[in-house]
Amino acid sequence: MNKDYAKHFLMKAEDVMACTIDLVHYFEPGARLSCREIGDGNINYVFVVTDEDTGRSIVVKQADKFVRSSGRPLNLNHNKIEADVLSIEGACAPSMVPKIYYYDEVMCALYMEDISAYKNLRKEMVQGKIFPKLAEDISTFMADTLLPSTDLVLDRATKKERVKKFTNAELCDITEDLVLTEPYYDYKKRNIITAGNEEFVEKHLYQNEDLKSEVGILRDEFMNHAQALVHGDLHSGSIFVNEEGLKVIDPEFAYYGPIGYDIGNVIGNMFFAWAHKAYVHPENTEFIHWAKTAITEIVALTKAKLEKKFDEIVSFPLYNAKFKEHYLANIWSDSFGYAGTEMIRRVVGDAKVQELNDVTDPVLKIPMERALIATGIQLIMRRAALATGSELVEIFEDVMEAY
Repeated sequence: MNKDYAKHFLMKAEDVMACTIDLVHYFEPGARLSCREIGDGNINYVFVVTDEDTGRSIVVKQADKFVRSSGRPLNLNHNKIEADVLSIEGACAPSMVPKIYYYDEVMCALYMEDISAYKNLRKEMVQGKIFPKLAEDISTFMADTLLPSTDLVLDRATKKERVKKFTNAELCDITEDLVLTEPYYDYKKRNIITAGNEEFVEKHLYQNEDLKSEVGILRDEFMNHAQALVHGDLHSGSIFVNEEGLKVIDPEFAYYGPIGYDIGNVIGNMFFAWAHKAYVHPENTEFIHWAKTAITEIVALTKAKLEKKFDEIVSFPLYNAKFKEHYLANIWSDSFGYAGTEMIRRVVGDAKVQELNDVTDPVLKIPMERALIATGIQLIMRRAALATGSELVEIFEDVMEAY
């Protein structure tokens, strides 16, 4: 390896191609390569290297020492975490994450499968596209990757070593603030409230002590319940889809936490897709019907697959039928609660989603945001009593009538 690459620096396209040739041996010697950056995130730089003659390609994702937008210092370890998590998930659900070819410890660069045949789920849903297999596929991914990483299955010592390995303090801190603190206690003054919704947010979030106590419980659970290796940011922008299936990407927020956090993120983001069409394109009844059905099916299928997976892989005698019932009930209480926190934080926090940003007419935006907040509150407050996706759908339908 060239001595110029013996110390970390932010690579340009020619550096990425050189490293791909020298380290990964993915392309034939003498291949005519091109490289372009495709990243639009805030934490990593993402490149695609392509063989101009064969069309064969590879994605390179490099971590930098600073956040792209703010210049805030950032630990480089998150890319290593992502590489290790994708390898673990790939062993459990081999067709549902990108393949890992190499991780460069010096450059903090991950070389992985190019999944350009798949499209960003969030962007596709904003366009009104429907994916009938989504509930089936994402429920399989969650059941196959979450429960096997717990100490119901893993040797206790192995699991404890993993907890240490995946202690992702810096990125967990972001979640603890942006998702589980600031929407209810804006102590950093970073919340972005739509004009006209200030009093609504003040009353229903900032001054709602009952809600704060329940969010506090969910926050404590997120910070202290090292249950499973969770993706940590499983929103619809981290899921890429086509007619054949899906690929889950970007587990850089992964750590050992509550299973329900991943499930809740998936559920919560489906409400943004539904709300966008319900308020902006109500004539698109086909998509609205699919979104409601998808929420119902994601809950039902994930529940059934977790129960089946438990029966297949959990064998310790103390973890009997009554234990299983208690264990899974807690997962679902967490899931519904975290779905609520995800919905609320995207509306009032500074990390928005396209479904909200694309709506500029206050006549539509204000009631849509109020409906999402109000539904999120109900999911948090009623989480222990809820059992089905149909109940979640009914809550949102009732709330939309009020706003």
